[in-house]
Amino acid sequence: MNRHRHLTGRVVIATHNPGKLAEMRDLLAPYGIDAVSAGESNLPEPEETGTTFAANARIKAQAAAAASGLTAFADDSGLVVDALGGAPGIYSARWGGPEKDFRMAMNKVQTELVAAGATAPERRRARFVAALCLAWPDGHLEEFEATAEGTLVWPPRGRRGFGEMSAEQKHGLPPRGLGLSHRARAFVLLAQACLKPQ
Repeated sequence: MNRHRHLTGRVVIATHNPGKLAEMRDLLAPYGIDAVSAGESNLPEPEETGTTFAANARIKAQAAAAASGLTAFADDSGLVVDALGGAPGIYSARWGGPEKDFRMAMNKVQTELVAAGATAPERRRARFVAALCLAWPDGHLEEFEATAEGTLVWPPRGRRGFGEMSAEQKHGLPPRGLGLSHRARAFVLLAQACLKPQ
């Protein structure tokens, strides 16, 4: 049986995205983990050549661990739509164009669904997927994946997305939030296996 390794001390979060860094720091803070980002450390961004969310999270975490000499934490996530054969999938960010515009991406999803004749709710099943990876400099890996299932509605409701919940409700863990997002659910699995509350 494979035993999980506990994360302690300092970790590098394999992202150059300030918003994602803030979210990850917030999740790690109750466990006494000091987090720096790949961007702050001037680490290069590896090419994401994986064919799954897990593979791309692994690529980012391993690259950051190798470049920094620290344990690295990476995620990869996106939207998987059944009627589109799993698209946009690992290419979700690209569907939003250079600015990674979520509304642009959802407009494209809607256009593709209409073209596929997927207008009834039962044909519009989809899920957000999040894969998390912890990579140690010695090559040890811990990997976790979770989903948030749903049905795509059109037009989008409100301006905050995800059922009009606040970011804290979506991503925050109890008791502050509901931990309902795909990333929060994956983080719960990681925390149960690799983190100890302070």
